Amino acid sequence: MDVVYGVLVVLHLLGWAMVFGGVLAGLKGVTLNPGTFHGVLTALVTGIVLVGLASSGVAGHEPNNVKITVKLVVALAVTALVVVGRRRPDVVTRGYLGGIAGLTALNVAIAVLWR
Repeated sequence: MDVVYGVLVVLHLLGWAMVFGGVLAGLKGVTLNPGTFHGVLTALVTGIVLVGLASSGVAGHEPNNVKITVKLVVALAVTALVVVGRRRPDVVTRGYLGGIAGLTALNVAIAVLWR
């Protein structure tokens, strides 16, 4: 089960990398890259599955529920921004993209630095 958990962690991080990279690529033309939507969905779904596995005790990890809650709130904020930006491209500005990039970096920093 450790292999499955490890693969899910890699997919989760790759999802956030897709969001961050898609936003940085979109800064030049001030557009929201379509891959950003797929990346945020990948990160959100794999994150939920990871918490489920850790909470069940199958993976041998004990989740910090406060950390998971903070990460979920940030992830939902990023997801909302990406969905709104995808449906209404007229609201996408450099600041909008910067907000998505900043929240994405915050989510990864929380994952790595919060012990």
